[in-house]
Amino acid sequence: MLKRKDLLEIKSLSEDEILSILHTAKDMKQKIDNTALRSQELKNKSVVTLFYENSTRTKMSFMLAADYLGAKPEDLGIATSSVNKGESLIDTGVTLDQMGINAMIIRHSLTGASHLLAKNVDACVINAGDGSNEHPTQALLDMYSILEEKGKIEGLNISIIGDIANSRVARSNVFGLTKLGANVTLAGPSTLVSKNMETLSKNVKVVNNIEEGIKNADVIMGLRVQFERQKTMPFPNTREYHQFFGLKKDMLAIAKEDVTIMHPGPVNRGVELSTDVIDGKNSIINEQVKNGVAVRMAILKLLLENR
Repeated sequence: MLKRKDLLEIKSLSEDEILSILHTAKDMKQKIDNTALRSQELKNKSVVTLFYENSTRTKMSFMLAADYLGAKPEDLGIATSSVNKGESLIDTGVTLDQMGINAMIIRHSLTGASHLLAKNVDACVINAGDGSNEHPTQALLDMYSILEEKGKIEGLNISIIGDIANSRVARSNVFGLTKLGANVTLAGPSTLVSKNMETLSKNVKVVNNIEEGIKNADVIMGLRVQFERQKTMPFPNTREYHQFFGLKKDMLAIAKEDVTIMHPGPVNRGVELSTDVIDGKNSIINEQVKNGVAVRMAILKLLLENR
């Protein structure tokens, strides 16, 4: 049960709230492949996406999640909306609120944008990523994917490698995975990962050597290098990055034999992960996409039914 109006971050969610979402997602997943199981649980509910940043997986999975539950999803095309006439985020939200929108899903480049919107509208607000702060629904689908694959999260060694400094996915996963009892190692070049991340939880370790980072890992999660968030190039070139910090197939021997490979996407092939790792037998990257729809169905159901 989610006894809250909005889903804005993992940091403030309790363990019980996280598990409630994950357990509900298990039921929702059956509806993706079996159309006969799709319901009208959210019939007459309206859902709108407000994406001020580009997205494929998150936006489409939210729209499909709403549709599979009988809601009416719409996308506010930012490029053709009054935002381009100078309308503020609050004014846009209030306008949509007056139109009777039940849930607003927002992605924005500014940290705290979803919190600001939530304070000014009656509709449920779901954070689909705010700056480099948090991406709660991605972390929830990652946790669901690990739970589905491994049967548990508590006690697992989970390595997150790549551009940690600019990753809202990494922050949300650190909060969520450690709440559920995992040991998290963050690995990347010193220009892309800070020791300050260790202050987020006592179960977090930061290293600058990828071999050390993935040693005995049950799960390895690669992260895209986010060039769009960097003012200067944090390493000489992508070839050198892959040489020293990219995950390659022969390196998996350092991890557990049954290590699971994950990535939130989109993947830069040959940069953070090699192609044979992405498409290998240990990878569940494609399954994560399906799980994203299931988890977002669960979130919409729990938030909107609670209203």
